[in-house]
Amino acid sequence: MESLLYYLIFAFWFVVSLLPLRVLYFFSDLLYFPLYYCIRYRRKVVRRNLVDSFPEKSLEEIVRIEKKFYSYFCDYLMETIKLFTISEKQMRKRMRFEGVEDVKAAFEEGRSCCVYLGHYCNWEWITSLPLHFDKEEVVLGQIYHVLENKTFNDLFVRVRSRFQAVNIPMAETLRKIISYRREGKKMIIGFISDQTPFWNNIHYWTNFLNHDTPVLTGAERIARQVDFVVYYADIVRVKRGYYVCRLKKVAHDPRRLEEFQLTELYFRELERTIQKAPQYWLWTHNRWKRTREEFNRRYDEESKRVRLD
Repeated sequence: MESLLYYLIFAFWFVVSLLPLRVLYFFSDLLYFPLYYCIRYRRKVVRRNLVDSFPEKSLEEIVRIEKKFYSYFCDYLMETIKLFTISEKQMRKRMRFEGVEDVKAAFEEGRSCCVYLGHYCNWEWITSLPLHFDKEEVVLGQIYHVLENKTFNDLFVRVRSRFQAVNIPMAETLRKIISYRREGKKMIIGFISDQTPFWNNIHYWTNFLNHDTPVLTGAERIARQVDFVVYYADIVRVKRGYYVCRLKKVAHDPRRLEEFQLTELYFRELERTIQKAPQYWLWTHNRWKRTREEFNRRYDEESKRVRLD
């Protein structure tokens, strides 16, 4: 049954993705009104996140950002559908990368790299980065959280592999990196690190968008352990359907940094990116559902563990 569902959704997604982007953007415009005004998809979460993140802004400004976010969210959905069949030529034209030569210079030094990014602009199109490297020598891996629904997990793995990017389940990250290193492969590993960590994975808090925020630290731990050169993907939407991703080096020698300093550098970069154009971040995510007060209640000093119930 799951196999049948997979092929049905696959066929639908494939056929729709064959439509030109201008047609898909027309559907995006049609989708905006019911999504925002009728379905009101996660409107309360989005409004609360925006109000709490930008206390200096008036309600009028917040609503303006909110509407722009939902409009862009519809575009993001259509662009992700298009990723299924978009040509290499079109992708190179629509998603440009700056800083690629700097990454190649790191490879010449015998180093591998990792890239921090957030759920900002069309992060799915970042999977086209392998187009700018020799796929025989360089592995572009993206760390992902395996979805509970196998059908949708398999579909997203397939579409994210469109340009030979490798999908690495979160639990297998270090093992895969060590395996590629033994094979003599150079690597660029992408970490989307702005999700909410589980209670038992909270090791650090930072002030992020006016919130006391628990953050993921796994990317820093791995970067320090394997001595990656670390970059941040600063994505700018130039116009509808066109982006520039600037690969900004944030650490050449992560082992020389203090613990959690790399995580801080990432969140400061991401915060600056969001503040410049907040409508492009994924505000529907209930990012601040875990508070320090609740964490302290769950934390057992004697066992040094957090209750998960």
